[in-house]
This record gives sequence, structure tokens and C-alpha cells, in this order.
Amino acid sequence: MQQPPDMISTKDHLYITDMLTWNLLAMKKAHFYAGQCQNQELADGLTQAGEMHSRHYQQILQLLQNGNQQQIQ
Repeated sequence: MQQPPDMISTKDHLYITDMLTWNLLAMKKAHFYAGQCQNQELADGLTQAGEMHSRHYQQILQLLQNGNQQQIQ
């Protein structure tokens, strides 16, 4: 299947919601723990991990918005 379906199932919707939640929580935890670290190298690694989860969160949102834009047109 090259193109996603026009509608998503309830199960798909719940999984997408979970993916967003997982990435948001991981981003928040990484940010919190980076602020608690005494070791700067570890803090930098946690900051990078948080930024990665933030990018993933934004990418998922962008994909959802692009799909919605295509349906409107």
C-alpha cells in the first residue's frame, strides 16, 4: 500500500495517541534529568535524547497535519 487510507481505525488512532504521549513523556523526562545531572557529558546526552524525542513528536504531528491537508483539498 503506497498511500494510507482516508480514515484510520480506532486502534490506529489509539496507537498514534500513544506514540505522541511516549515521545512527549520521554522528552520531558530527559529534560528534567539533564537538569539534575552533575556530569556534563551525561547531561548533554540526555539533552540530545530529549531533542530527538521532540523531533519525533513534531514529525508525527506534521504527518498527521499533512494528511489532513490532503483530505481538505
